[in-house]
Amino acid sequence: MHPLIQLKTTSPLFITLALLCFGFLPGAQAVVPAPDGGYGPPDYGTGNTAEGEEALLNLSSGGYNTAAGFRTLFTNTTGNFNTALGAGALFTNTGEENTATGAGALLSNTMGSFNTANGEAALFYNTTGDKNTAIGASALIQNTTADQNAACGWRALAKNTTGFWNTADGATALANNITGARNTAMGHFALGENTTGSLNTATGSEALSRNTTGRHNTAIGFGALAENTTGREHTTIGFQAGLGVSTAANVICIGANVAGANLSNSCYIGNIFNRSSPSGLEVFVNS
Repeated sequence: MHPLIQLKTTSPLFITLALLCFGFLPGAQAVVPAPDGGYGPPDYGTGNTAEGEEALLNLSSGGYNTAAGFRTLFTNTTGNFNTALGAGALFTNTGEENTATGAGALLSNTMGSFNTANGEAALFYNTTGDKNTAIGASALIQNTTADQNAACGWRALAKNTTGFWNTADGATALANNITGARNTAMGHFALGENTTGSLNTATGSEALSRNTTGRHNTAIGFGALAENTTGREHTTIGFQAGLGVSTAANVICIGANVAGANLSNSCYIGNIFNRSSPSGLEVFVNS
């Protein structure tokens, strides 16, 4: 079974087991179920709202939290301004100003703050990472301590653990990224196999899809630079541009289906050979 599918099919089991195991934690203070309208001062902080069995169960002084669903914000004691909707959302949270919507969203978060997770198991393993945004089931699911990542789409940035300042927009975009940083991927499986490569930009479905450790690459267009693995500093524009490039460095390919070659410091531009510009002047290509 494909690893992406395997993890997806087992994630509901992880959520269930986590909720059952943590359910035996000592020190419960609030009533079960939470009263309609939530917990109020003086014993449970100010402005809190809880709806659902054991929601905000361990609250002590945290304020202005909203928890709806089974064991949402379960271990939150002093965290403020958090919103959790869905079974187990923000289960272990003590951080501030987090928003989690979906079963198991931000379930493992402890001290991370200013995170937004929308989707089942989004940011599931995040513990101390701050200012991350995950929209889509299993988006940023394995992120732990990394900060300021944005993932939109099913399993976008799913395997990211410590990579930071990444942006992934599209199902499985940057899905296998682990420590790569400052990457931008827009489109289905764009930079999908990237693991440690950094400072790459891929716009278009499957652009730079096989890149693993290559860095400083720019690919615009469906499948652009799709075969590149470790090559660096390429610029390709066009439908499946740069398909002939894999490990070389500094290759330019412009034009639809301009494959180029795996030759460093080379340039390939479609439809200009023996052509002139509209003004009648010759076209020169300089390295």
